[in-house]
Amino acid sequence: MLYPSIDSLLSKLDSKYTLVTVSSRRAREIRENAARGPMVERPVSHKPVGVALEEIVGDHLKYERISANENE
Repeated sequence: MLYPSIDSLLSKLDSKYTLVTVSSRRAREIRENAARGPMVERPVSHKPVGVALEEIVGDHLKYERISANENE
């Protein structure tokens, strides 16, 4: 069984596409900047993407959707 499960991740975000975008951006932050390391105290995963997914499940990582009207 994989941790965290896709069902638990999708309960936190609205779509798989949002999940991929949020987790990949956070994984890049973790990989490129040691000062912005994991927000999870004891991550199960050793890889940045896995740590980012654990942060999403643990409610350490959130996102805010910006509508097209707010960009103008």
